[in-house]
Amino acid sequence: MPRWKVFLSQYLRWSSTVTQALALSIITFCVIFPLCCHRLLYSYYFIKSMYLDSMSEVVLRESLDRGQEALRFWQSSSTTASSRFNNFTQHPELLVTVVTARRKEARDYHYLLQVMLQLSNIVGSCGEQECAEVLVCDVESGPQENQDAKLLESHFRVVRRLPQEQQSIRERINTFEKEKRDYVFCLRRGWELVKPKNMVVLEDDALPRNDFFIVIKDLLSRRFALHTLYIKLYHPERLQRYWNPEPYRILEWVGLGLVGATALLLSFPYWNPCSFSFTLSATHLLFFTLYFMTAAELLGRHYLLEVRRISPQLYAISPATECCTPAMLFPGDASFRVAEYLDSSFCYKGHAKDIVLYQMARKVPGQRSHSVEPNLITHIGAYSSVRANPSRPKLL
Repeated sequence: MPRWKVFLSQYLRWSSTVTQALALSIITFCVIFPLCCHRLLYSYYFIKSMYLDSMSEVVLRESLDRGQEALRFWQSSSTTASSRFNNFTQHPELLVTVVTARRKEARDYHYLLQVMLQLSNIVGSCGEQECAEVLVCDVESGPQENQDAKLLESHFRVVRRLPQEQQSIRERINTFEKEKRDYVFCLRRGWELVKPKNMVVLEDDALPRNDFFIVIKDLLSRRFALHTLYIKLYHPERLQRYWNPEPYRILEWVGLGLVGATALLLSFPYWNPCSFSFTLSATHLLFFTLYFMTAAELLGRHYLLEVRRISPQLYAISPATECCTPAMLFPGDASFRVAEYLDSSFCYKGHAKDIVLYQMARKVPGQRSHSVEPNLITHIGAYSSVRANPSRPKLL
């Protein structure tokens, strides 16, 4: 008998674990996943050419509708109804500072109004006492006013630079340095006004989720927060994959594979509808570990992280990454110290404020930086206030 027939007869029978493993892999990764995941934005199976444009348009339209709804709300809202946001208390447990500037292309989306409406809705979720004081920091230094910030003046405390300070900030500096100076101004102004015990700084396109304050309260109660310079509350979903140079994600990935493989192999003696012949051996454990790791990566880590929203205690804390600062939590007096450090650094392309902060946390003895997963905010800013924008932004 030819060798290939001998090989097929020995190894490609259904009773062979090699055949079963091959069949399981083909059915899972070539049939089931393509059918189930081709519309999942952060999955490897997502078909950009078919769905990206339409999904981007849907998200833009939803944001536009929310912006118009928020505009109508604040225009019709009485000053008395929201006067509580103007009465600041000294040394609050938490101050939320929202940094805003005029966005020419996104004028009709009213990002700031969306964020402030959401904050006003959830700020009472902590019980009898409100979760935080809320401050709007308007850094617009151009000749035209930030109309959304102007509208909110009768509802919230809005701070701006003095006229002479606005004139000085108009000097010719690069976009990244201006963005950093604006950030420093808002950090210092918030600290000087009320001396908060902790501070959150949101950019005006960072829409908080409903459990925003509940999770922050839980984070601040954990021991790690005592020695943390900052905690990032957002990391872009497209950068949350396991296949990443960050060591902790590799460990999480392997751990997930091992737990899934062990649980499956232990269940086979009690439930095995396909008559698999796998056992709890080293070879089979290795195969299923790789199987679950591959499945998790191809599906998308972002979707697995969403399970953690069941409880605030399940939100994961990991070492901070370099990218992005739309939502930052500064425990204790960290906001004051961060402002001092940022003020001594000059920003430029490739060395923006997020990179400076990341380097700072690595250099300062005894201080660390962290990220929380999953995200506590939704980044709704399709149009940037500091960078060039495409005519119709895309989700990816």
